[in-house]
Amino acid sequence: MAAVFLVTLYEYSPLFYIAVVFTCFIVTTGLVLGWFGWDVPVILRNSEETQFSTRVFKKQMRQVKNPFGLEITNPSTASITTGITLTTDCLEDCRLTCYWGCSVQKVYEALQKHMYCFRISTPQALEDALYSEYLHQEQYLIKKDSREEIYCQLPRDTKIEDFGTVPRSRYPLVALLTLADEDDREVYDIISMVSVIHIPDKTYKLPCRILYQYLLLAQGQFHDLKQLFMSASNNSTPSSNPSPEEKNVDRSLLEKAGLCESEAEPAEETSKDCVVCQNGSVNWVLLPCRHACLCDACVRYFQQCPMCRQFVQESFALCSQKEQDRDKLKTL
Repeated sequence: MAAVFLVTLYEYSPLFYIAVVFTCFIVTTGLVLGWFGWDVPVILRNSEETQFSTRVFKKQMRQVKNPFGLEITNPSTASITTGITLTTDCLEDCRLTCYWGCSVQKVYEALQKHMYCFRISTPQALEDALYSEYLHQEQYLIKKDSREEIYCQLPRDTKIEDFGTVPRSRYPLVALLTLADEDDREVYDIISMVSVIHIPDKTYKLPCRILYQYLLLAQGQFHDLKQLFMSASNNSTPSSNPSPEEKNVDRSLLEKAGLCESEAEPAEETSKDCVVCQNGSVNWVLLPCRHACLCDACVRYFQQCPMCRQFVQESFALCSQKEQDRDKLKTL
């Protein structure tokens, strides 16, 4: 049918025939090469060009100041029988309230109540939400910028040496940090922080660590604080050990995003340079893998994480261009 049509068209006018064939050729070429932006099979592109054409959404971030800081001091020595030492680093006067043997179900019900019922901005509010489903409570007043070491221990008269086998109905320790001054609660978006801590015992001997940290906002939301994974340095020579200033730079990147490693496990030597170009400073976090490994120039070229090869669904910057310029001026 097509052959008959072409022969008839040629007999009618050879010039018109050539024009029609040429137009069809141009349109077909444009479709194959994607000139018109239509969703058609792109058979003449290589895989890298096809990969780069997929857009990765950049997450819109809002920077907030977290007034609370909590970490475990010497986690290797912590246990249910000997207790645990916590180090606080708060921007304002705060109260640290520790709940031993807190009910797992009641903790998550309390988080839901913060969203839908009442705000957990004081220790009394959390106690009301928990319905006293815990074994022992301790409370301490923390002075601002003091980096106090607080020793917490379950009383010996409870005669508890473990919390049973997994899955457990109780967390060993839940630590609540709240602002001591009521006026400060009007200044900060984050009004309290709930830390769920695992402490080894006779039955469950995994190392002591912070399992979850939840930041509770005055508007009723709460966010799960996550660790970021920085790229490890490949150079293991003694001269490559980072100076304290370089370590502070790596930590400051995490702190700017409100995400900082709270576990006191042996840290891997990290690099602040982009893993691709080894020139620009790391500034982008890839989600959902949470690898912080790319600079501003390289992030646009990757649909998969260059470290774990997981597909990138979203990404966000640790600091804006204005903040980077401000940091450069400070170093000068």
